Amino acid sequence: MSDLQPVRGTRDFYPEDMRFRNWLFGHFREVARLFGFSEYDAPILENEELYTRKQGEEIVAQLYAFEDKGGRKVTLRPEMTPSLARMVLANTALPMPLKWFSIPQCWRYERAMRGRKREHYQWNMDIWGVDGVEAEVELLSAIVTLFKRIGLDSADVGIKINSRKVLQQVLANAGVTDEQFTPVCIIVDKMDKLPQDVIEKELKEIGLNPEIIKTINDTLAIRSLEKLSEILGENSAAVNEISKMWDLAEEYGINDWLVFDASIVRGLAYYTGIVFEAFDRSGELRAICGGGRYDTLLSTFGGQDKPACGFGFGDVVIAELLADKGIMPTLESGIDDVIFAFNSNLRSAAMNVASILRGKGRSVDLVLEDRKMKWGFKHANRAGAKRVVLLTPEEWSMGKIRVRNMTTGEEKDLDVNEL
Repeated sequence: MSDLQPVRGTRDFYPEDMRFRNWLFGHFREVARLFGFSEYDAPILENEELYTRKQGEEIVAQLYAFEDKGGRKVTLRPEMTPSLARMVLANTALPMPLKWFSIPQCWRYERAMRGRKREHYQWNMDIWGVDGVEAEVELLSAIVTLFKRIGLDSADVGIKINSRKVLQQVLANAGVTDEQFTPVCIIVDKMDKLPQDVIEKELKEIGLNPEIIKTINDTLAIRSLEKLSEILGENSAAVNEISKMWDLAEEYGINDWLVFDASIVRGLAYYTGIVFEAFDRSGELRAICGGGRYDTLLSTFGGQDKPACGFGFGDVVIAELLADKGIMPTLESGIDDVIFAFNSNLRSAAMNVASILRGKGRSVDLVLEDRKMKWGFKHANRAGAKRVVLLTPEEWSMGKIRVRNMTTGEEKDLDVNEL
């Protein structure tokens, strides 16, 4: 085979990579536990129709879609929210409110670059059945809790907050129809990826005139709630919603992390209210995570709508950020003991000792082939083992083994039963 690299945009996970992944996923799961969420999962293969209901979304063009052997159109899941919606619809007896989380692998055929892969894992937390912004603030608090646990603070990371109702109110006042609103959000979400003239061209193609486009640009430039209130009025539903969320965030003690930014609209058609994105304040990386409210998703599947909100937090960008900050964790292999038999005659005794230690819950790497003792110590050092257990003919004849502490270098002889 000439090409030994993984398929472009995908990754191999060597043991050291898996240690980091498990460390990160462990924090995902612990934060979810602290907030009272239950874990769920769904198939990585879904019906294509689950994601193609709304044309114009970038995600539709990024599907890994194909026909299976039965002629059914299926796809690798690009995100988890539609799968969750499908599960909620399939089980009408689910008690509300529902607080679930998952860590699925997702697939999107997009341009691979720094911080963006064609496959990634994504921590999802969703709340169903709560129609107030209390749910969004709970999710934001969970995100902040995760950042703190892995060594980041509000000087490193911020969370941009907006509501789709802001742009919706502005465009409604300008005469833009409901049918045009969702395409506008999808186009606006690409502003950081495409030149301004391309964005304006796409807005014109959906029927917006230059005056409305200027109104959109002026709205997207708003960076304070005070300015927003001046433009939309104090009685604006959007202003009141965001203001209430800000007040609740103060109770959680997370206001330092939040930034109002009217340009955040998110590119998925199903968002209906508050939307948010976490970003690194140095501006070097793409969004770390994002989410918002999606109260009308179920009706697109023919069901009865339920209030819902959630977020997706990928594993790629956060790894880049930790590396940039120089705070990637140093993770040991987790091996407690390396057991080394001086010769093949002691191999069965070494296996017995390994069984005793494993029965005590210790992680044991048993050297299975004939090697020199010098190699055994180097191997234990490379593996990050805490100690080496040596079986030599002289000690073993007296029912003893030699143990070296790999941190201090101290050695001592022990009776086998002392293990």
